Amino acid sequence: MTTTHPTDESHAFALDADDPLAQYRERFHIPHKDGKPVVYLTGNSLGCQPKDVRRLVEQELDDWATLAVNAHFEGRDPWKDYHEQFREPLARLVGAKTTEVVAMNSLTVNLHLLMLSFYRPTRDRYKIVIEDHAFPSDSYAVGSQATLHGYAISDTVIRLKPRAGEHTLRTEDVCELLRADGDSIALVMIGGVNYLTGQLMDMPTITRAGHEAGCVVGWDLAHAAGNVPLQLHDWNADFAAWCSYKYLNSGPGAIAGAFVHERHHTADLPRLAGWWGNDPETRFKMQPGFEPVASADAWQLSNPPILAMTPLKASLAIFDEIGIERLREKAIKITGYMESLIRSRCGEAISILTPLDPNERGSQLSLVVNTPTPRIRDRLEERGVVADFREPNVIRAAPVPSYVSYHDVWRFVNTLADLVS
Repeated sequence: MTTTHPTDESHAFALDADDPLAQYRERFHIPHKDGKPVVYLTGNSLGCQPKDVRRLVEQELDDWATLAVNAHFEGRDPWKDYHEQFREPLARLVGAKTTEVVAMNSLTVNLHLLMLSFYRPTRDRYKIVIEDHAFPSDSYAVGSQATLHGYAISDTVIRLKPRAGEHTLRTEDVCELLRADGDSIALVMIGGVNYLTGQLMDMPTITRAGHEAGCVVGWDLAHAAGNVPLQLHDWNADFAAWCSYKYLNSGPGAIAGAFVHERHHTADLPRLAGWWGNDPETRFKMQPGFEPVASADAWQLSNPPILAMTPLKASLAIFDEIGIERLREKAIKITGYMESLIRSRCGEAISILTPLDPNERGSQLSLVVNTPTPRIRDRLEERGVVADFREPNVIRAAPVPSYVSYHDVWRFVNTLADLVS
């Protein structure tokens, strides 16, 4: 049950004064409008820039300018093994062994590379399960994988729908589908946190149910990585992939990440091969035969894109400093505060798609605007509030705990209540 909070501004200031993570806001650039920091609630689309990013990127630009190719070996952070430094912080973030994670490519590219290995349809077992409100790129990806193997999308892709009159999925319904139809399902690939509703899925339970039905289970963690605690190794997920420009605050086009459980590292799986997936012991012998390294690195294709990786270094340093558990603790509190204010101030003009149970959501509330409010996104932004809007009437507000304050939330709800009234 969410705590009911006073609606006055002074209470928001008091919550900020007691917030042990308030200091970390100063580690980020917050956009401004008319000389005043905006209320930035779109970290679920693009996170704010850590202030250390510029210094770190300029270091790589300087090494490129002064050392050129020799920066691969003589730079202050040599490029040849640049991606190695991300293993430990990524492993801590997603609950994996260091050999099970790799920073590479972009999210959908990684999903395709992983599905080429893990979606192995047969005549009887060929279907793919995703959620009905999956992010469009996931729908496109699984549909194209189906057609690549000669199957019709309409007969292959199972889209999980909520019960009539409900907005989010029930875990027991997902598990029942897997029990009932598992013999025909080759792959389960669901978003760990749904982008539209903000629902946090019960990943361990669904993974276990999928395996009991004989399915491969992978996860799209675009809205989960850096948002909620994860234990991919212990949950026994087969694979996962995520981007790093949302809750991981690493900038547009930043490097993505992938997880492959260690039990698959030496398995005889098909994969697309590239230079950086080859065993580093023989990589520079320049031989034509591919020798995959026994880790998630085997799914890499190319050498690290340094300028796309560097911002992640700044971001992960902050995550390591705070810890995902402390971030989660504040996320539950600040999202609950937002919910309380919306209920008190907006009444029936706003309804909430996101589960009411704090354990079933991340740092996001998806708000349905029930009153005619034309241009609501633009009108919010005119008043210094940046929030994501999805047609026809959903605002996705993400109070990211590392840089959003309680007073930001108060400003948002105060403005929203005024607009919808």
